[in-house]
Amino acid sequence: MAGLLEPGSSRPLGATWDGAGVNFALFSLHAEAVDVCLFDTSGDTETKRVRLPEYTDGVWHGYVPSLEPGTVYGFRVYGPYVPEAGHRFNHHKLLIDPYARRLVGELQWCDELYGYSVGDERADLSFDTRDSAPFVPKCVVTAPAQNTAGPAPATPWAETVIYEGHVRGLTMCHQEVPKKLRGTLSGIATPAIIEHLQRLGITALELLPVHAFFSERFLVDGGRENYWGYNSIAFFAPHGAYLSSGDPDEFAAMAAALHEAGIEVLLDVVYNHTAEGNELGPTLSLRGIDNTSYYRLDPEAPRFYENLTGTGNTIDASHPAALRLILDSLRYWVEQMGVDGFRFDLASALARESHGFDRSSGFLDAVGQDPVLGTCKLIAEPWDVGPGGYRLGDFPPGWSEWNDRFRDSARRFWRGDSGSLSEFASRMAGSSDMFENDGRRPWASVNFVTAHDGFTLRDVVSYETRHNLANGEENGDGHHANLSANYGVEGPTEDPHINAVRARQQRNLIASVILAQGVPMVLAGDEIGHTQLGNNNAYSQNNELTWLNWAEGDAELTQFVADLIRVRREYPVLRSREFLHGPVHLCWYTPTGEMMTVAEWEDPDSSSITIVLTPSATDDVPLAISINASTEVIDVELPPSERSWSIVLSTGEGRLENGRVWHAEARSLAVLEPAPVS
Repeated sequence: MAGLLEPGSSRPLGATWDGAGVNFALFSLHAEAVDVCLFDTSGDTETKRVRLPEYTDGVWHGYVPSLEPGTVYGFRVYGPYVPEAGHRFNHHKLLIDPYARRLVGELQWCDELYGYSVGDERADLSFDTRDSAPFVPKCVVTAPAQNTAGPAPATPWAETVIYEGHVRGLTMCHQEVPKKLRGTLSGIATPAIIEHLQRLGITALELLPVHAFFSERFLVDGGRENYWGYNSIAFFAPHGAYLSSGDPDEFAAMAAALHEAGIEVLLDVVYNHTAEGNELGPTLSLRGIDNTSYYRLDPEAPRFYENLTGTGNTIDASHPAALRLILDSLRYWVEQMGVDGFRFDLASALARESHGFDRSSGFLDAVGQDPVLGTCKLIAEPWDVGPGGYRLGDFPPGWSEWNDRFRDSARRFWRGDSGSLSEFASRMAGSSDMFENDGRRPWASVNFVTAHDGFTLRDVVSYETRHNLANGEENGDGHHANLSANYGVEGPTEDPHINAVRARQQRNLIASVILAQGVPMVLAGDEIGHTQLGNNNAYSQNNELTWLNWAEGDAELTQFVADLIRVRREYPVLRSREFLHGPVHLCWYTPTGEMMTVAEWEDPDSSSITIVLTPSATDDVPLAISINASTEVIDVELPPSERSWSIVLSTGEGRLENGRVWHAEARSLAVLEPAPVS
């Protein structure tokens, strides 16, 4: 039983057990009082309510002796309910501690979750007095986490190959993963998954969001759920459904298994918004704790939110309290859970100040100078949906960025779009036009042709339009411009010619990613030919559509991807630490073996080229990448060389004649090296 309440400390924030009791601390600059509500272990019955006695520098705090780990709790925050001024305090709503390490219970969508009376005229200006506690998850006090993730591989950026996967999607249909572990973090730690990643040559597993998240009400009402997880509510707590044991330390155990296998752990993190939505959304956490401190509000009408994320709200990372929450969360995942880096969803929103995006924003400066975070792999999704939000190439040194222009140029080029060669060549060379500034290196560009959002690799070459009816939005959701092709038939076909073209195009696209300068990212399942049947926005499909079908995987494609990554690993010139420039280290040749001219670069019909990469180190091997995106077989006169050329790898069935002429199959790519001296 809890003892007498003591003043406690304003640091650290959250609920902290010290071996004798629990210190509670919650930032709320504009609150008038804060209660801690204690519940039984199920979270169903409130057993005690205590008021935090002290307020220091915007933090309400108190210490309860005798409380132990496992204590279930939530907050009630008292203060003004004046939406026109941005304040939405409502003590009738039980709130989730933003620093909670674990949640218990499920969210039950109902009108009691809202701070206002749903259905009233100008609804959000009203005040609802119903108790939300029976319907929201509760927080659980945990013992201090012990980092058991083991030493990280610390793979250099130049050696990194990223594999983007989903906790459930990776394991739900894998027969070698024990049933009780499928869909969980422990499932990823099984030999079946780790050995597959090792066989491919993957150095970093990037997981879609694992922070606790909720499914939106409209999805639940329609019998669906949020599968991807980009709807976070607690930045310290792992998503409960991903824990086979219920213990948050399961994440660290997974990280330990991956680290032992030489694989880093990257997290896709969503700090740009929360699951509370716009002014008509529920009051679950930050909105009821201190709305004006944590969210970006319309300066002219603070009743409304600045929606820079497309989700209804945007966290104000320029505010010290919000910034502290984000940084504390990041450090927790690194220091206690063993995370090696992060991919920041809609990173432009985090880097906004009052005047817009700023590459010297408080967020970017704070992360860059942090002794813990500054050594991590940091990847920006360099855009948001607000004005001036597309910032590809604008992030500062120390950051890498998702390069969607690589994706689009590769798809256009291999599809055969007119005038696409020059752009594609720039992307293959590392996109120095965008990233060679302020001393940045080729690894500033994370290259990909597919990601969780959009078509899978197989679908890029099988569908010309989206097929999203299963999402329940009348096929109006998802990208409409996919830069894809079906090569004669929409979807699956028995036509052997079409299937052969599709197989080759899959290899061409993935080869472009892995052979380009920069950091390659492979979408989980692309290497086994996974299809989503043309669904390019499967965010609500937690089923066999998105779960990888390992049993019917394309073994030949899997081996080809492994061979590509092996080639990248064996030839240093493919992963240069410096941008390669001509004419010494990077040369471009026509199919006749002549150097490309300006006229040929500008020719809209140009679709074939040979790239010669010459390393700086004299003991490294130069390589040629011969590319034929045309629909015809062509004879390629290979570039002049003291030695004849030999084939390293090819996506097609071309033939090399006398080490000098490559008979290139239509729509194919080949990697060649100088033949050994006899």
